[in-house]
Amino acid sequence: MHDLIIIGGGPAAIGAGIYAARKKLKTLLITESVGGQSVVSDKIENWIGEIEISGFELAEKLEKHLRANDSTEIKTGERVSEVVSDDDDNFTVKLQSGIIFQSRAVIVASGGRRRRLDIPGENEFDGKGVAFCTTCDAPLFGGKDVAVVGGGNSALESVVDLFAYANKIYLIVRGDELKGDPITQEKIKQDSKVEIIFNAEPKEILGDKFVTGLKYENKKNNETKVLQVEGVFVEIGSVPNSEMAKNLVDINTLGEIIVDHKTAATSHQGIFAAGDVSDEIYKQNNISVGDGIRAALSAYNYILKIKKEAPAPI
Repeated sequence: MHDLIIIGGGPAAIGAGIYAARKKLKTLLITESVGGQSVVSDKIENWIGEIEISGFELAEKLEKHLRANDSTEIKTGERVSEVVSDDDDNFTVKLQSGIIFQSRAVIVASGGRRRRLDIPGENEFDGKGVAFCTTCDAPLFGGKDVAVVGGGNSALESVVDLFAYANKIYLIVRGDELKGDPITQEKIKQDSKVEIIFNAEPKEILGDKFVTGLKYENKKNNETKVLQVEGVFVEIGSVPNSEMAKNLVDINTLGEIIVDHKTAATSHQGIFAAGDVSDEIYKQNNISVGDGIRAALSAYNYILKIKKEAPAPI
C-alpha cells in the first residue's frame, strides 16, 4: 500500500513527486516516459529560470531532480488503464501490463496526447508525409512545400521550426485569426516562405505512396482547393488523457478532469488532478508544475486528515 500514486511524467507529475517526497509520503510515480508533451520542443523560451532550453534538456533536469528523492519510486514504460476505488476509500491502479498497485490517494497528472484531424488520408500517410512533431521530422522536408494545420502556439512554433528546412510553408487556420503568442505571430508573418490561409477546413490528405497534397474547403464560400505539398504537420492541440479515471471523477465536455482550483481536488475524495489533464485553462509548463505541487500538498493534507482553513507556511 502506497500513500500516494502519481500518474504521469510531465511537469505537473514531477512537481507533485518532488513535493510528495519532501513530505516523506511513500509515493509511486507511473509514466510511459518522463518529460511530457514539451519533450519534442526544440526550443522553450518561457521556462522560468532558463532563457532558452530544449524539451529534451528540460525533461532530463526534471527527472534528475525527481530521482534525487529516495522516497519516490518511479515506474516508467507503463500505461495506467484504470483507477478503481474500494469501500475503504483506498484505490487500486491497474496497468495495461496487468500489474496493479494500491494507494490511499491518487494524483492524475497524465497530460494529453496530440489531437488528430480525423480526415481521409491522415492515418494512411502517418509517417509518410503526415507528421505531428516538427522537432522530430522537420529535417525530412528539406526543400519541400509543406502545410501546417493549426492557429495556436504549437502550430506557430512548428512553422518556425520549418524555416530552416522547407521551401514553402502554408499555415492552414480554420478560424479567421491566429491565437498564438504575438511575438511568434510577427516572426512568421515577416518570413516570405509563409502563406497563411484563414477559414480553411482540411478535408483530405492526398497521396500515392507518400503525401502529394492537402484538400481544404474555404469556409466562407465553400470552394474546395488543393495545395500541392509533400508534408502535412498536424498541430491542433491535445486531448486529455483522462480515460483511466472517467468512471470516478467529473469530466467536462472537453474530456478534462474538473478540479477545485484551490486544492486540485476532484469530485471523488482522495483523487486529485493537475496539469493539462485538468480543466486548468492555461496549458503551460510553469503552471502545470504549480498545479502538481498544489495537488501533492492537498494529497498530504488529505492523507493526514488535515483541513487547511487559513493561509500558513507548510
